[in-house]
Amino acid sequence: MTSATASLRPGKVTPDNVLAACRRAVAPEQERFVPPVARSLAEAYVQPGTAWPRPVFDGDRPVGFVMAFFDVRFYPASPDDRPRSGLWRPAVAAGEQGRGHGRFAVDGVCEEILRRGGRRATVTWLPGEHGPEDFCPRLGFRRTGEMSGDQVVGEPDLPRV
Repeated sequence: MTSATASLRPGKVTPDNVLAACRRAVAPEQERFVPPVARSLAEAYVQPGTAWPRPVFDGDRPVGFVMAFFDVRFYPASPDDRPRSGLWRPAVAAGEQGRGHGRFAVDGVCEEILRRGGRRATVTWLPGEHGPEDFCPRLGFRRTGEMSGDQVVGEPDLPRV
């Protein structure tokens, strides 16, 4: 852990922090790539066995959000889709990007996947300017050649942390 990330910690969504977590927003030009935290929390609420939502705090201040999913088939009608575990909507607040918060969140999800016995982590991203097209490869995710709907599928080799 670097000095820049020494005060970072993952958290659980609680009644005390849910509004602060929902106020974290990506930069306006990134909004088409990542829905608001409130939408992610609503989806987590209706998929409690699949979704693992976690705000990322710098001290007591929420700076980002990440949600993981475990052993899910997103397109079960497709014979090529296999169960996956991975990142779902990683987002770092606009004023907090470039400080290691995203890497911290991604590493936390990969640790949880390993803890649960997984050996692969998946992330999908919508290609486009201002999207995560550059962010994901910098964290070790490489394109698999698969698509999940209109999104690129990427995976790193685990363990990565």
